[in-house]
Amino acid sequence: MTETQVKQTLLAAGEETQYDECIKKILANKKILAYILRNTVKEFKGMNPDEIAACIEGEPQISTVPIAGGRTNQFFHSDSKKTNQKLERMKEPYNKNLPENQTISGMNTEDSEIGEGLIRYDIIFYVRTKDGVSQIIVNVEAQKNEPNTYDILNRAIFYTSRMISSQKNRDFDNMQYNDMKEVYSIWLCMNMKEHSINHISLTDKQLLGHYHWKGNLDIFNIVMIGIGEKLLEQSEENELNRLLTTLLSQNIKEHDKLSIIEKEYGIVTDDGLTEEVEQMCNLGQGLLERGISQGIVEGEARGREAGIAEGETRERAKMILKLYQLDYSIEAIAEITELSEEQVKEILDIQ
Repeated sequence: MTETQVKQTLLAAGEETQYDECIKKILANKKILAYILRNTVKEFKGMNPDEIAACIEGEPQISTVPIAGGRTNQFFHSDSKKTNQKLERMKEPYNKNLPENQTISGMNTEDSEIGEGLIRYDIIFYVRTKDGVSQIIVNVEAQKNEPNTYDILNRAIFYTSRMISSQKNRDFDNMQYNDMKEVYSIWLCMNMKEHSINHISLTDKQLLGHYHWKGNLDIFNIVMIGIGEKLLEQSEENELNRLLTTLLSQNIKEHDKLSIIEKEYGIVTDDGLTEEVEQMCNLGQGLLERGISQGIVEGEARGREAGIAEGETRERAKMILKLYQLDYSIEAIAEITELSEEQVKEILDIQ
């Protein structure tokens, strides 16, 4: 690899990291999280998004809390558990204006090197149910696509299990297992072939007899959300996937993104959210163009080996980029350019 290629690779890696962080910050916005919770967590079904947002305690932790055993509790806890006022507060009626001390705290005073190299939750936070008594721990993970080196559901199971086991000595002590909180691990997978939402949870399958074992099967919850390329029509059923597609799609312009979330979802964008959306759009466009540029260079090299004219490969790649920016489907682009869908995806560097 030449020095120029090394610099380009490092620059692209830096831009991709910034892009990922922008996505996490947007998703961690309480207004956005409220819609995610409303469509995935049964306790919040039918609730007003503003009321749900008020139930989220403190500020969600972004790329801070490690998943590794023995590490999670160093960074993540609910302050309400640490005081003798917990039981008294849990008797109080629901109040959407929660006190400031009911926060998710986590940043300890250890040197940053200790945490380097650890796998961390993208977003994790406590949310109090509308009765004001119970808490739920929620994790949100954003994936560019479904990985092909492992089964993503297995990873989700691992994350969810850690969210449960890490509660010991933080949310419950000794043998007080009835104090365990429900957990939700919500996975957003972009660039999927179709839109989907799946809820995976524990079930009780009776093999012999009719005995009912006491316990809370609702403790373990995984929600897998597939986000397709197409922007779904506005409807109650499509509410969440339409919002997520609007926010995360590289095919929708910044102005249109902000317009949809304001007019359809009543989310009045503040300077912070607007800035993150703008930065994400700019970084996404930069990464796309960089990938196309690299694809053109590699395509020309392959073309020369195959005896194809140099200009043909470059012009075809430019056409593919332009059609993609105009929101043509991969299938349509393949038909127009007389390439296979796999070749088009390879040039665009998408799954």
